[in-house]
Parts: sequence; structure tokens; C-alpha cells
Amino acid sequence: MKQERLEFLQKKYEQRLNPQNMTPEMMLQGAPKASAGGMKGSGGKKGRAGMPVVKPKNMKKTMGRLLAYISHEKLRLFIVFLCVIGGTVANLAGAYMLRPIINGLTENGSIANLMQGLIMMALIYLVAVLAQYLQQRIMITISQNAVLDIRNELHGKLQKLPVRFYDNHNHGDVMSRFTNDVDVIGEMLNNTVVQLISGSISLVGTFALMVYTNVWLTLITIVMVPLMMKAVQMIGKKSRKYYQAQQASIGTLNGFIEENMAGQKVVKVFCYEDESMEEFEYLNSDLKRKQINAQFFGSIMWPVMGNLSQVSYSLTACIGGIFCVLRGFDIGGLTVFVNYSRQFSRPINEISMQVNTIFSALAGAERVFAVMDEDAEMPDAEHAIRIEENIEGKTCYVIPKKNGFIANNRMPEGFLLNVIKEDEDYYYKEVQGGVALQDVYFGYVPEKTVLKKISLYAKPGQKIAFVGSTGAGKTTITNLINRFYDIDSGIITIDDIPIMEMERDSLRRNIAMVLQDTHLFTGTVKENIRYGRLDATDAEVEQAARTASAHSFIVRLEHGYDTMLEGDGANLSQGQRQLINIARAAISKAPILILDEATSSVDTRTEKHIEKGMDSIMAQRTTLVIAHRLSTVRNANAIMVLEKGEIIERGDHDDLISQKGKYYELYTGMSELD
Repeated sequence: MKQERLEFLQKKYEQRLNPQNMTPEMMLQGAPKASAGGMKGSGGKKGRAGMPVVKPKNMKKTMGRLLAYISHEKLRLFIVFLCVIGGTVANLAGAYMLRPIINGLTENGSIANLMQGLIMMALIYLVAVLAQYLQQRIMITISQNAVLDIRNELHGKLQKLPVRFYDNHNHGDVMSRFTNDVDVIGEMLNNTVVQLISGSISLVGTFALMVYTNVWLTLITIVMVPLMMKAVQMIGKKSRKYYQAQQASIGTLNGFIEENMAGQKVVKVFCYEDESMEEFEYLNSDLKRKQINAQFFGSIMWPVMGNLSQVSYSLTACIGGIFCVLRGFDIGGLTVFVNYSRQFSRPINEISMQVNTIFSALAGAERVFAVMDEDAEMPDAEHAIRIEENIEGKTCYVIPKKNGFIANNRMPEGFLLNVIKEDEDYYYKEVQGGVALQDVYFGYVPEKTVLKKISLYAKPGQKIAFVGSTGAGKTTITNLINRFYDIDSGIITIDDIPIMEMERDSLRRNIAMVLQDTHLFTGTVKENIRYGRLDATDAEVEQAARTASAHSFIVRLEHGYDTMLEGDGANLSQGQRQLINIARAAISKAPILILDEATSSVDTRTEKHIEKGMDSIMAQRTTLVIAHRLSTVRNANAIMVLEKGEIIERGDHDDLISQKGKYYELYTGMSELD
């Protein structure tokens, strides 16, 4: 890989992932070295890898938040705790049985005493095995229930996040929170918690029995503990840093793969395969390097602790032997003690080995909790206005009299004259679908205003078209009507009701959208059309397909309306996917219809069929159309020409032609849309 390309990728990913609060000490140094297969020309020069390593902001808080997912399982946790204690005590007691057995052999050599001791030891170890089986079985259930709750909560939060979150976050990285990060959390809850408790009890119990057996040998053994703890601290610190880096790199690599697979046609059309391979190799090499570091420092813990344990064991055995010769220490006691001295380091080893899992899980947990802690969409207004069907046979706004719009008398003149009915708490007003924007200003970021002083209205049943260059603000207007984003100033109303006073769900259920980018879900053709209205009958599904000119190609599919679609409808053409998308909107009873380049993916002949079929739907709906093909907006009641976020012309087709302005130039071909 050429040095310029390497530097570009380093800058790209460092800029994308490096938070503002990152310090140089928190970064891993060293760019991936050139590999034999492709990263040539780097000269082995090292640089910043561009992948940030962030310390957990509050490890105690994160751990407490994780444990909260199992805290409600109090009875099961109590049983697990009893099993841990029982198993640990049984293991310690079984080991201590060696002392009377060996002393009995050295004193009288009775086979009967030997067999009796062995049987007793076997029974004690059987209790330990049963206790460990129960604790593992129950703990697996507890941990998997916790993982279930975490994934459900994470998915539930994603449903409540604003569109802005998805615009600003890589989809592959978000998916990684569900898989890699939650998996390491599950591993920690499943094994680590129990092993920490078991290791602690075993450590205390072993120490007590060592003191009981021989105090002086215990002091000699204890001398090695600070050395072991220092080793754990040093290796654990390194391990934590590299495990955090590994999790960040996995998320970045997953995001790249997801984007690359989704855009594979673009990659091939623009011959970007080599660059894509270089970028993947850069990310993959970076992940490999971080995994090597993480796995190395994770795996080195056991050999280091094992060797230190052997030193302690050898030292204890030598001095214990001297005690046996010179001070009459019994051989059974020495055998038990050297066994305990080895066991004494094992709980430390087990606890230290779990440190890697803990750090990895905490790194993953913070990424998961970061999504859970994202600000959800603003809550609905107090006493929000909702929409209900079948109010005296009509779809109506249910308007609480305590709503600020009513209570503060902010209604336009005559607003309550056409109320269908009224009771003690509510007004019921029929939904018609009139849309109005007044002096609307909006920017996706505070420093850049996208829409400026937008004012327009669409009476119920009217068709309003938006034309203009890319980036003029056409789609932004439709996003604001849906409250995917909230305006900076001005007001947007539907049937004279500010949309800020409506329940979001009610608002969006009454707006049907057909987007330029289609999205079909895994399921049958019928299920995808019914997504527009879940209670629609099969006959209504077919009628919607006919309206959208989709019926003819659907019946030619292998299983007709029951044909299974997967991979976003990969077995259909782009035009066919869009027709199903239009049928989905057609089946909806929403009084407002938004078409955002809805026919851009179909040929002219199919477009004519769709327009004829949609005319009957548009007659009863307020329709907002965004189109680049000016031929599709000729019959609109009004056409808004936008430029740089402002409406520069408005009127019907004939009016705009007579004005001989921007629309006239576009229609006659004197100028083109950017």
C-alpha cells in the first residue's frame, strides 16, 4: 500500500472515531506493518493507527449497571451462592482428608482405614461436583435472561431514537453492539461472576486451613502474594487497553463490511475493488495487531502466575521438609500444606484470568449503554392530540380540552365550528389532511440553515409539487412534516393543528410515504404490501397492487403474492421493488401522501400506469410530490420551485410557464437541475 494511501486511511479513521476528549496517552501507537500480500511501499514506517482506545469512564458504575440485570433473580442467585459455598468447602475439605489418610498409613498402615478415608473423600468430592453442576446450570439461565433483557432494551431504544441518530452513526457499528459487545457481556455474566465469588471463598478458606496446618509455612507462602498481585496489576492494565482497542476495531471493521456489501454494485461500477481491498486490509491488519496484543496479554497471565506458583510451591516444600526432619512436622500435614500452597495461587490465577473478560465486557457494555443513553425523540406534548378511527364512522382528531393549543386559545378562527362532537374532556374533529407551513426555518446543524422562511399550504385533496436542484431542501420539508426532525422556528400545521401538539405515532400513521430508496423486509410480497396497513385483507392487498400496476408482475412470480422476498427484495428488479413500495402506500388509509422521487426507478410506460392508478388515491388525499421529471408534476395544483432552501417561484404549471422564470427554463431545457 502506498504511503499516501496509508496516510489517507489513517486520517480517515482517526477523524471518524477519535472523540474530542481523547488524549495521546489513550491512543495506541503503531500503524499496521506492510504485509507480503498487499501493503507494499510503506517502508515499515510506524505511525498512529487511528483507532482510539477509551478507558471506561466509570468502571464501578458500568459494573453496577450490568449486575442490575441479574439482581432481580434473587432466589436463583441465592441458590447459586449456596452451591458455590458448598462446592468450594467440599473441595477444601476433600483436600484436607489427605492428612489423616497419609498419617494413618505411616503410623499403622491399615487398609481398612485407607479405604474408609478414600470413600469419605469420594463422597465429599461428589458433593462438590453436584454443587458445581447446579451452580453452572442455574447461572447459565440467569446470564442468558440478562442478555435477553439487554438485547430487548437495546432494540427497544433503537426504535425510539430520532432519525438524526441513524444519519450520524454507522449501521455496521450499531449492529456490532447487538453481537460482539453483548456476547462478551454474556460471557462475563455466565462465568466471571461465579468464578470471582468461588475464587474469593476458596482463597479465604485455603488461607484459613494453611494457618491451621502450619503458621510458619503460611508466612513463607504469603511472601509470594505481593509479587503475584503486582504481576496481575501490570498485565491486567495492558490487557484492558488492548481489549478496548480490539472492540473498537471490530465495530469499525463490521461497519466497513456492511457498507461495502450493501454498495457492491457501486464498487464494481466505479472499479473501486482494489481500493476497497486496500481499505479492508488496512482495517483487518489493524484488528489483527490489536487482537494479537489483546490475546498475548490475555494468555500470558496464566504462564506468569503458574511459574510464580511453582516457585512458591518449591520453596514451601523444601522448608516444610526441613520442618518434618527437625521439628516433628507430620508428613500428612506437609502433603496437605504444599497442596494448599499450590491451591492458594490458583484462585488468584482464576481471578486474574477473569480480569480480561471483565475488561472486554466493560468495554462492550459501555458501547451498548452509550446507545441506550442516547437522547430519544422528544416526548409528546402534554395532553397531546391523537387520531382515532370510527368516531361516528370517521377518522377524527381526539383533542383534549387541556391541551395548550385549546386551553390557551391559540386556534385559528372557526377551528371549533366543524367539530363532530364534544364531551366533557375532548373535542372530536374530522381528519381531512390539509397541510401548511408558515415561516419555517431549519438547519441540520445550528451553524447552517437549510430552509429559510418556507411558507406554503395544501388544501385537503390537493397535489403540491416540489422541484429544484439537489440539496435545495425538497426532501427536508417532507422530513419536517413527519417530525423526523423538529423545526428551528415557524410552525407546521395539519388541519390547522400544530404538529408539535400531536402524538408522533398518530401523526406518522396518517402520512404515507413512497421514498426513492426502497426497502423491503424479509417476508412474502403480501406481507410487504400489508406493512402499510396491518389489518388489510387479501383483497385490499391485491387492489393496492393493481392500483400501483404491480399485480401483473406479482402473479407471474413463482408463488405469486406468497413469494418470499429476502435481501431487500434481491430477486426483484429495482422497478418492481418500487412498485411494491408504492402499493404499500396505496393500501394505507393515511390522508396525506408523500412521493419522494417515487417513480424515478421505473420506466416511462410503467410510470404512466402508476400515475393513472394513483390519480384515484390522490383525489382523496393531500399529496406532496418531489420529482425531477417535470412531466410528472404538470397536473399539480401548485408547484414550488426551491433554490438554496428558499421558494423562489410558486404557481401551477401554466402560471410558471407564463412567468418565464426558473421553472420555464427547466421545462424548456434552457437550464438543467443540478
